[in-house]
Amino acid sequence: MPNAVHADILAVTQRIAERSRASRSAYLARCERAQAELGPLRGLSCANLAHGFAALPSNDKLKLRVEHALNLGIVTAYNDMLSAHQPYERYPGVIREAARAAGAVAQVAGGVPAMCDGITQGNAGMELSLFSRDAIAMSTAVALSHNTFDAAVMLGVCDKIVPGLLMGALQFGHLPVVFVPAGPMATGLSNKEKARVRQLYATGQVGRDALLEAECEAYHGAGTCTFYGTANSNQFLMEIMGLHLPGAAFVHPDSGLRDALTVAAARRALELTARGGEYLPLARIVDERAVVNAMVGLLATGGSTNHTIHLVAMARAAGIVIDWNDFDQLSRITPLLARVYPNGSADVNHFHAAGGAGYVIGELLDAGLLHEDVQTVAGPGLARYTQEPVMTGGVLRWRAGAETSGDAQVLATAAEPFSPEGGLRLMQGNLGRGVIKVSAVADEHRFVEAPARVFDSQEALQRAFDAGELNRDLIAVVRFQGPNANGMPELHRLTPVLGALQDAGHKVALVTDGRMSGASGKVPAVIHVGPEALAGGPLARVRDGDLVRVDAVAGTLEWLGDPAEFDARTAAQAPADDFAAFSVGRGLFGLFRRHARVAEEGGSALDLSEADAAGPAGAAKPVATAQSVAQ
Repeated sequence: MPNAVHADILAVTQRIAERSRASRSAYLARCERAQAELGPLRGLSCANLAHGFAALPSNDKLKLRVEHALNLGIVTAYNDMLSAHQPYERYPGVIREAARAAGAVAQVAGGVPAMCDGITQGNAGMELSLFSRDAIAMSTAVALSHNTFDAAVMLGVCDKIVPGLLMGALQFGHLPVVFVPAGPMATGLSNKEKARVRQLYATGQVGRDALLEAECEAYHGAGTCTFYGTANSNQFLMEIMGLHLPGAAFVHPDSGLRDALTVAAARRALELTARGGEYLPLARIVDERAVVNAMVGLLATGGSTNHTIHLVAMARAAGIVIDWNDFDQLSRITPLLARVYPNGSADVNHFHAAGGAGYVIGELLDAGLLHEDVQTVAGPGLARYTQEPVMTGGVLRWRAGAETSGDAQVLATAAEPFSPEGGLRLMQGNLGRGVIKVSAVADEHRFVEAPARVFDSQEALQRAFDAGELNRDLIAVVRFQGPNANGMPELHRLTPVLGALQDAGHKVALVTDGRMSGASGKVPAVIHVGPEALAGGPLARVRDGDLVRVDAVAGTLEWLGDPAEFDARTAAQAPADDFAAFSVGRGLFGLFRRHARVAEEGGSALDLSEADAAGPAGAAKPVATAQSVAQ
């Protein structure tokens, strides 16, 4: 049985509830009104209805026209360029048949874009990445706007796709919604070996042929990449928030169990409709307790730093306001239970085999670190998510999951964790406010005090490295990488470069108003620093040679010197480049860049709740000084 909930978990949850009282109440009131006034087919004319089912097979058409059958909407992120989303090609057919067997109908309501950071990292297209999340949320809303569905299933896996799907679906919070994963690819070249070859290539010790061979061995089939980056963090969050069926996250795409779970997800979505006996809308699942559970789960597994942005935006879409103080406080009481690359050598298949999500949830429940009394798509209570799905005689069943770790090098107990803390830190000081993930950073690298080397792009840092200019202790400041500047691309391209400098014996850290990948690892990186340089943040005043201190133990980020002299400096201006602003479609996202909120508010340009709509997203931000930021 779960223990009593930890006092700090209760305190953070209560603080979030109080902070969110007005916006959450308004959100729930909208959802209740939508259920009363906008239920499926209400108010639609005969022409509307005819358009909605014109292309259906005659039997399905008859069900909707005469029998008023339930209609299940499918929102899909399928494309066959992304390995994680390629399996979704045949899911609509599986879901349609499952719906028909239940006396219902299923239709693809719409598709959403799905781009891959692994393809665009270090390239111009990466500047569309963060804002693709907003585009996905909008596309989800368009798909569900036809007002013909009793429930919906969401088909998506990767970085911005799951957050965008949930943000969009929450605008239809009166509907039941079930997320349907596709699972990870089989284990290939180890992530540790892949990272080693990348670093050898960065230092010129192996050629491009060796690099490409290693990458092809690592990324070799259908399914998500096997490291614990943002995509697989997404899947764990959907599980611990009760939006998947229990144990669904990390089942391989080609297994019979995966198809059975997809069928069961479709059936379950239909069971949760307002016309059934278990009506459970999405708005009632995603509450303050579920959001706190998600933060704890992310911290306990060493998940992606991207969720210090994405989870904020997802919560706001449900009228719930969280900030980095909440993450920081929870991190200090959450034990690190998983060692999965980049904070270990195992991949998600090893994690799953060792006990996986069910084991972690069980340990956290027993430690009193999760709210058990939540609603989930599987029914009331998070304890259901300690179970695992199995096929017995061709029938899907759930049984008790692992109560002990199958591999103590991969999964630890809450009593004897890999670390007593989650490894995410709020960093603040006279250079701004950001976050750092230290779960993969060795103790001796968590404090760096060194001269700054300032860059206005990651390409400039790469050129300096190639020219041999960085062979010393340094703190690399990479600025004008925030949401308003260029869409906040991930800077994962810098990981091999900075890792090589650290391995050479230098004290190295990164400070940026941009993002790092969900695979960020051994080099200390203070990211998402705000106010961003374009908005007059302190990073715009840092110069080469300035002494900077990154102290991940104390949680401080400081420029060392005379504050008056620093504040008197003229802020640097972002480099102008018309080609960069408009190439590969970046010009189409100019509206998003101009109106994006700061990273700590989710980095979104959308009005997700009353908390966002209270003021214009693009309102002028106060110019920050060393003194004001420190305060």
